[in-house]
Amino acid sequence: MQAVSQTEITKNVSVHTFRHRFTKHLLQQGTDIRTIQALLDHKDLETTMIYTHVLKQCFQGVVSPLEDL
Repeated sequence: MQAVSQTEITKNVSVHTFRHRFTKHLLQQGTDIRTIQALLDHKDLETTMIYTHVLKQCFQGVVSPLEDL
């Protein structure tokens, strides 16, 4: 893959890797899931929702500020 060779990434990556990271960053920034669905050209929202498991893993153990109210 030409894009990988230009970045000098030494790990074995694929187009899916880039899509996965792109989606993870969008979710972390609070991008609406429907917007992400459109960007990834997913017909079914369930396909896009698969990516949300990453977000759940990233924020495990984070306490909401509302818990202190």
